[in-house]
Formats: sequence, structure tokens, C-alpha cells
Amino acid sequence: MSESNITLHVDDLYEKWFLEYASYVNLDRAIPHIQDGLKPVQRRILHAMKEQDDGRYTKVANLIGQTMQYHPHGDASIGDALVKIGQKELMIDTQGNWGDVRTGDVAAAPRYIEARLSPFALYTAFHDENTEWQLSYDGRKREPVKLPIKFPLLLAHGAEGIGVGLRSYILPHNYNELCQASIAVIKGKKFELFPDFQTGGYIDVGNYQQGLQGGKVKCRAKIEKDGKNLKIISVPFSETTGSLIDSILAENEKGRIKIKKVIDNTSSEVEILLELQPGVSPDLTIDALYAFTKCEISLSPLGCCIIGDKPTFLGVDEMLRISTQNTVQLLLQELQIKQKELENKWHYLSLEKIFFEEKIYKELEKKHGDWDAVLKAIEKAFKPFLKGLKREVTQTDYEKLTEKPVRRIYKLDIDDLQDKIKKLEGEIKEVKQSIATIDDYAVDYFKTLMTKFGKGKERKSEIRKFEQIEVKNVAVNNQKLYANFKEGFIGHGLKKEEFICDCTDMDDIIVIRKDGRMLVTKISDKKFVGKDILHIGIWKKDDERTIYNLIYAEARSNKNFVKRFNVTGVTRDKEYEIAKGDKCKVIYLTVNPNGEAEVVTIKLKDDSKARIKVFDFDFSSVMVKGRSSLGNTLSTYPIHKIELKKAGTSTLGGVKIWLDRDVGRINKNRYGQYLGEFFAEDLILTLQKNGTYALQSYENIVRVDMDLLQSIEKFDIEKPISAVYYDGNSKNYYVKRFLIETKEDGKIHSFITDHKDSKLIFASTSENPLIQVEIFKGKAKVKEILDIDLVEFIDVKGWKSLGNRLTQYDFKGKLKDLSTYDVPVEEEKMEEEKEKKANFDELPKPNFKDGVQGTLF
Repeated sequence: MSESNITLHVDDLYEKWFLEYASYVNLDRAIPHIQDGLKPVQRRILHAMKEQDDGRYTKVANLIGQTMQYHPHGDASIGDALVKIGQKELMIDTQGNWGDVRTGDVAAAPRYIEARLSPFALYTAFHDENTEWQLSYDGRKREPVKLPIKFPLLLAHGAEGIGVGLRSYILPHNYNELCQASIAVIKGKKFELFPDFQTGGYIDVGNYQQGLQGGKVKCRAKIEKDGKNLKIISVPFSETTGSLIDSILAENEKGRIKIKKVIDNTSSEVEILLELQPGVSPDLTIDALYAFTKCEISLSPLGCCIIGDKPTFLGVDEMLRISTQNTVQLLLQELQIKQKELENKWHYLSLEKIFFEEKIYKELEKKHGDWDAVLKAIEKAFKPFLKGLKREVTQTDYEKLTEKPVRRIYKLDIDDLQDKIKKLEGEIKEVKQSIATIDDYAVDYFKTLMTKFGKGKERKSEIRKFEQIEVKNVAVNNQKLYANFKEGFIGHGLKKEEFICDCTDMDDIIVIRKDGRMLVTKISDKKFVGKDILHIGIWKKDDERTIYNLIYAEARSNKNFVKRFNVTGVTRDKEYEIAKGDKCKVIYLTVNPNGEAEVVTIKLKDDSKARIKVFDFDFSSVMVKGRSSLGNTLSTYPIHKIELKKAGTSTLGGVKIWLDRDVGRINKNRYGQYLGEFFAEDLILTLQKNGTYALQSYENIVRVDMDLLQSIEKFDIEKPISAVYYDGNSKNYYVKRFLIETKEDGKIHSFITDHKDSKLIFASTSENPLIQVEIFKGKAKVKEILDIDLVEFIDVKGWKSLGNRLTQYDFKGKLKDLSTYDVPVEEEKMEEEKEKKANFDELPKPNFKDGVQGTLF
């Protein structure tokens, strides 16, 4: 068949072209290689900088031009990649304005900024003899296929790239932790790797999953309280101060947070000041910032890199193992290259020593005819001495010896030559030892990396466990709820109707009608929920404390029923019957946020046959059941009127409060340390390590700074606080005991002196405060241990008092707490323990006869 008759299908051509394009994009542009952790453009930049390197800074514009000899793309892509490498502060030393990853400021133009390879890059990334080379795209230059980088650069820098049909998103990790993990790999020990970001902040790595698909890392900005305002001192990774402020302003406009002013004071450190509106809780605002703005973001890593000649998905642990094994192999190859170089030097010096020591150079003075004859004569003269050499002598070696200048012969010091040979032999022995113990050598190499370059590369991102923030609980009211009770319409757009309450645009609304039906629906502009509405309110899921007291009439049986119920879970927009039966009618309904049970007066109709037509009823006599319960029979006669006789008190007891120490959050969900049962008037006392305290209602305190927390408990007005502190003014240690005299206001009060060097050593609310101190007496500094009962040591005084001096002897601040504490225990747990003990006491006791111990099962 002739060429003119060949049929080519377009779909086959497109498939071939697409595969070639996809392969090019993935391998040569988007995805980094596992061995050196670099994309081609990054590799070419570093190679071009090495070619240009003379130890001085070079204009970036010049470096871009040098790189264009190897990279077949525009200067813009090279410049962007070079700036990103420079901002990582590892491989490149920068000079000038290189921008700021925290603020989003871009670098100055390439002609204004300079760069050079860092000492770390020169130490780890280049070795000409151990590099595989290839021709550049135009065939004029040679470039490395991969750089021999002896460090897990891929995990240190991180990588982000979108190819054809896949992407790579590898998060950066800490330099020192990578070195330590590499040592662990070599030693066969376990290790863990977690991301670390230049921007700092908090990270939750509980679902990191080694950076594989499906894993997530949550990042939070650091937010501090600044009086009644807030201060943001870091930004999450991949965000900037600008994007953070924009997200805060956007949510402020929606009304979800209440901020008066945002001031960006960022310079060398991030500082964004948030002035809150009067009366706004800083704790709730912090939660709202994390819930609604970019103060908290979620990252979805995906570990993908080139292994061999194809993209491969793998976790960071496996990446590190491969990288470490590659580093060990590179170190071995470099040692072998060095051994060969040293042996070649030793070989030539040995030849030179024999050449002059045995006066073989005199063969050059003899007349042997042509030059070949001279070389043969020299070769013959060397034969008696060849046994001591380590390899065969070549003609090139002989020619090199004859090139030695004659003046060197007279200045030659044989002893100096011998010393050089011995030194080389020592170096060769050392290299061979390193090769034989390559693992130990590699461990020492990574330790050297940490010693030489690890300073200033400490972890910046603080690993924490984040609490789950319920957005409905932290959202500020930004809508008003209105209702038309008769016609059955509710919504925030019915501004001419009756105002119900303030709410958020995420709230669920509960509606109870006169026909005994209930539904929960999402707030909207306007919605029909059924005529003759009896109650409208905000509904919260899993709310067990809000109790509905209900009396309803059932037409078929002519009975009146009473019930108490809560609504903890529903299907939205589904109607539920809370009054059971045919043609029911709600006669009485109250909604009680703390389970209050009132007393009402029931008046029956005058024409009823009941003997007692007026009687009182106490709702506390009815058990709280589910919404679907029928209820108790109140009366079989028709009711004329129901009047409130006595307001109710709570039948549920106080609210039980816990502190989750992992996340520093006050909660009612039984997480963490039990603080006690709190009623409306009860307060929480927090003592801080900086010598301050605060009194707050359990409803107003949301989170606790665990780094500063000394102790936290239910406040007892009669329980004194015992403290030992160092006074910066007098340079002495003092003891004081005092009662809290301030009122609950959420303010921070300091109970130690305000000198900058003053610090708290010990604080306790124990009724039996006992400490053990270590003092040193006399000029000989004789050590003595004292137990001090603080109750006997000092009386209770005012909270602003200085206190009594702890000791006249030398005290270094070393103190041990020997106090006893009353730990609050849940009543349920106490009952469980009592029940277990009672059950144990009822079991048959073991018999012990003739010294033989019985066994009790």
C-alpha cells in the first residue's frame, strides 16, 4: 500500500497527542520529583545559580536570564518560581524586598532584588561527579537530570501543582523534625511527621493521615485578648492579613460578628487589632471568628510526586523513607568518589616519591634515542618498585612524571612527600571506615545539618486539638423574628407584624399551634406555619433543660390532660402531635428554660357535675416525658379557666459544667474535668500563672487559656486563696492568704505586685495549704528542707496586701505542693460507686482456714 493511501483517524491522533501533552505537563512542569523534591523550573534555577555562584549577591534579573538558557518558558514563570524558593528561606539567601507571605505583599521587580545560594544549598545540593547530566532543550548546555540533594527538600519546602488528571499538594514540614525523622528511619525507629508553617498559628493534625487523600489539617490564627478587645498575632497558612481582614469585614456586614473597628498594625510581626462593640463577649467573638471567617481554614493535602518516570501517590512517611534512603545512597557514592580521588592522589605521590628517591629521573639525561625509548627506560626502572602500588601504572602516569619542572627536583623534600602520603593513607582509611559504617555516617551527617543550619528553624506552628464550634451558638443576632399569630405567618421580613425576638439567620424556629401540633422550621423571610399560633421561639437541638408545661382538651373522650415534655430532636418542617387524640385544643402552655414547674388554679365550668370546681395543680407532680406521650388525666370535666397561682422554680437542679483541658473549653457535654453543679448565682474562679484571677458566670466563660491557667473551680466566697510569689521591687519571696472581695465582672485582677519581675510561684484554694521549700543557710549554703503550713504561717488579709516574707534565708524558688484538695465528683458517679460497694458487701466473703487463702470470684 502506498503512503498516499494510509488512513489516519483523528481520534487516534488526539489520543496520542493528549497522552504526550499530559505526560509532559505532569513530568516536566507540575509534579516534583521524589529524589530532589524539585520541579524542573526550580531545578534549573538552582543549577543556573550554581553556575553563576561566586559567593556574592547577583541581581535576580540576571539569574532569570541565566536560567532561560535551560528553561524553555518565559521569564515571568522563572521569576515567580525563584521568588517562591527565596521566600522559603532555605535554599536561597535573599537581599532586598522579597515580599511577605503573611501580608501578601509581592516582591520588588527583579532588577531591584538580589540572591545567592545559601550555605545550606551549597553543602547539600551539588556534586558534579555524582550528578547525571543531560543536554538542555536547545542542545547548547548541559543540565542536571536531578540534583544530588542530600536532604528531604520536598517535605521541607512542600509542593503544590496541578497537572493533567491529578494534583499534588504536599504541606511543608519542620527542618529539624525532618532531620530527626531521617535519623529514626536509618536506625529503624518509629517517627511521626506533622506540617509546620512559616506563618505560625495553631494546627490540628488529628486527621492528617500522613498527607494522603482524605486527610485534613485545620489551621487557626492566634487570637489574644487585649483588654475588652482582641488581637490577631498570626495568620493561617495560605492566608494573608488582607484576606483575613476582608473575611472579618464581610461577616461583620452580615451581622454574624459585632466589631467596631479593624486596625492592621502588622510590621515585622502580625498584629490585627479588633475593637469590639460595647457589651460583646470576647470569648464568643473568638469562637465566631473561627466559625465564620478565615481565622480558621481547612487544608486537604494530597501526596503526589514523581518516582522513576511516573506520578505516584504516597504518604509523607514513605516520602521521607525514600528520600532518606536516597540520601544514604548519595553519601555512599560521594564517599566512593572521594576514595577514588584520594587513591589516585596517593598513587601519583607514591610514583613521584619513587621517581625522585630512586633517581629514576636521571633516565631523562641519558641518550635513549627517541622519546618512546625514554619512557620505556623509565618504565623498566620502575619495575622493581611496582609491588607496593595499589593499581597498574599507565603510560599517562609516566608522562605526567616527566612533566615535573627540573627546579622542583632540587627543592624536593622526600620527607615532606612521605608525610603527604601518610596523611592520604589516613584519609583513605577514614573514608573506608565511613563506607563500611555508612548508616552511622549518615546519622552523623543529619546531626551536622541540625548543628550547622538548624538554629532559628524551630517549630512555628503549635499543634493543638481544636474543639468543635457550633456556629449557631456563637453567631451574633443579626435578624428580628416577626409573626402573625392568627394567620400563621412567621419570618424576618414581616416587619409590620408582632415582634417576637432577635435571632440569627441560621436559627431554627419552634412553632406550637392551638390544635396541639408542633413543628420546627428554618427562619426565612416569610413562611406559613399554620393558623392560630400559640407559641413561637428559638429551638436548640439537644436542649434537655427547656421544658414545656401543657394542658390540653381531647374532644372524643372529653378529658383534659396535663404533660411536661422537652423537644431534643426533630425532623425539620415535619408536624408533630403533642396533644394526642381527635380535635384536640391546647388550653394552657408555658415554656420554661430551666425546667420550672409552676402552680396553677384550675376553674371548671359552672354547669359541670364536679363536686370541686376550683382546685390547685402543681406541675412539679408530673414527670418530664417525651413529646409524644399522652400525659396524665387532669380532669374529666370541661375547664373554664386556668390562672397562675405561683411562679415555678427549677425541677432540674443546676447545670453541670466540665472543662475540656485538651482544648481549654467550658462545656456541658461531660468532656474533661468536672467542675461542679452550677445554679444561676454560681461563679467560676480562675487563677492564672501570671498572678491574676477572674470571677465569671459559667454562662459568660467559654474558653480558658490552658497555657496560663493555674487552677479553675466553682467559686466559694468563704474559701481563702493561699499564694507564694516573688516581689520584683524588694527581690524577696512573700506569702499571702486572702478572700476574693471583688464582684463578678469578668475583669482580670492581679494579686501580686505589679513590678515587671514579679512572678507567682504557688497558688492554691486548698483548706489545708501545705508547702515544702528548699532553703540554704549561712555562708556555707547548708541545704535544709522545710514543711510550712500556710494557715499557721499567716492570717487571711486583703487581696491587695503584700503578705509576709517567706524566709530570711536563701531561697531559689524551688517549692513542692503538699496540700490536700477536695475534688468535685458527679452525683451519678458517687451513686454508682455506692451501688458497687453495696453489691460488693453483699457478696459472700472468703474463708481463710489453716492459713490457706480462699479465692473470691
